[in-house]
Amino acid sequence: MKIPGKENGLSFRNAEHIGKVYRKSTPTSSACMYLFLQSKTSAARRVASNLYFCSDHSNRFLARRQASSLTVRNHYRQGVNTAGKKSPRERSATYIIVKYVFLLSYSASHVVVSLVKNYPNYLIINLDKLDYCASLKNLETVSEKENYKFIQGDICEPDFIKQLFETEKIDIVLHFAAQTHVDLSFWHALEFTYVNVYGTNVLVAAAHEANVEKFVYVSTDEVYGGSTDEEFDESSPKRPTNPYASSKAAAECFVQSYWERYQFPVVITRSSNVYGPHQYPEKVIPKFISLLQQNRKCCIHGSGLQRRNFLYATDVVEAFLTVLKEGKPGEIYNIGTNFEMSIAQLAKELIHLIKKTSSESEMEHWMDYVKDRPTNDLRYPMNSEKMHNLGWRPKVPWKEGIKKTIEWYKENFHNWKNSEKALEPFPVTEPFAQLSGP
Repeated sequence: MKIPGKENGLSFRNAEHIGKVYRKSTPTSSACMYLFLQSKTSAARRVASNLYFCSDHSNRFLARRQASSLTVRNHYRQGVNTAGKKSPRERSATYIIVKYVFLLSYSASHVVVSLVKNYPNYLIINLDKLDYCASLKNLETVSEKENYKFIQGDICEPDFIKQLFETEKIDIVLHFAAQTHVDLSFWHALEFTYVNVYGTNVLVAAAHEANVEKFVYVSTDEVYGGSTDEEFDESSPKRPTNPYASSKAAAECFVQSYWERYQFPVVITRSSNVYGPHQYPEKVIPKFISLLQQNRKCCIHGSGLQRRNFLYATDVVEAFLTVLKEGKPGEIYNIGTNFEMSIAQLAKELIHLIKKTSSESEMEHWMDYVKDRPTNDLRYPMNSEKMHNLGWRPKVPWKEGIKKTIEWYKENFHNWKNSEKALEPFPVTEPFAQLSGP
C-alpha cells in the first residue's frame, strides 16, 4: 500500500479489506456517517453491506464511475455498479484503503485540500472541533469530493476519540489541533495546557492502541525560546518562554515518550510562522492586511523589532508531504526558512503594497505602537538542513506569496463570523467559544 509521495511513496500494510457503511450516533452529531473497513478474514462477522470497494485497474472508488447525481452524503448508502464490470456484490472485494485523520487548523486546511485533490485513491478524514478560529469555508473546494469526510469532534473527549479509532481504519494521523494564539495564552494558560497537552495525550494514546502506522505531531519553532544569534537545530534544548510554547513543548514530550517506550512510529515537526490564505486574522500578517484594507492602523506590540521567519502555505504543504513520505519514526524535523523580517518592517511592506506609498512619514501614520506582550522573543532562527536532506526546500518567494495573500483577504475576510474581534490589539475572544459555525 502506498501513501502520498510524488514518486514511489511509502509502503504500508498489505491487507485486504471490505467496507461497510451505516449511520452511527456520536457525542457531537446525531447522525454522523462512518465508513468501516475490516479484514477480509473477519468478513463473515459483517454480513450485508451497502457498499463494497473492489480492486480495479484504476484504483478509484467505484462510486466515481456511476453517472448519477449522488452526493457525498448519500452515495455511500447504495451499491454501485460500473459499466463492463461485475457488481461488487458478485465478486470478491479486495480493495485496500488507506485512511487519514486530519485535525483541522489553518495549515491543516491546505494539507487537506492538497491531499484530497491530488490523491483521489485515499480517503481523507478531517476532524475539527470548529472552535472560534475555524472556518469550513476554507474547505469548500473539496467538501463534496468522494474521498473527503468531515467529522466534528473534540480531541479532549477520550470516549469520542476512542470510538473514532475503533470505527475508522486509520493508518496515519497528522495532529495539527491546538490552541495557538500566543497573546491569548498569557490569560488562559490552563486552557492551553488542557487542549494542547491533555488533548495530545488522549490522541496519541488512542492512536497507539489502534496500531496507527504513523503519527505526525505538528509543533512550533517557539519551543526553542528566543535567540539573537544561536541557530537552533533539532537537538537544541527546549526553553519556551510563553504558555503556548510551553504547552507545545510538553505535548512533544508525551508524543516522544511513545516512541521511547513502545517504538510507536511518531514524527515531530517544528515550523516557522506560516502565512497565506485561510488564516484566521488574529495572526500578524492577516491582521495587518485586514486592518489596512479597512483603513485602520497596524497595531505593533512593543518596539516592533522582533523578527519572524515566514513560510508560505504551499511550501508547508510540501514539507508535510515530504515528512509523510520520507520522515523517519522517532525523528524531529525543523521546517524553516532563512527569510525573516521585523514586525515593524512587515507593517511597512504591507502599507507600501496596500496603501501604495513609500513615504516614511506616511508609513508611520499607519503604524500604532501598543503595549508589548508579557514576553516577546526577538528571533527563532532554525537550521532546517535535516529537511533539506529529505528533499524539501521552500520555493515561494515572499513577494509572490504576500501578494496572493493580500488578494485573498480582499474577498474572504468575513469567512469567520467573529473576524472583526480578531483585529483588536489584544485578544477579546475567549477560548472554547461555542459559536454556531464558521
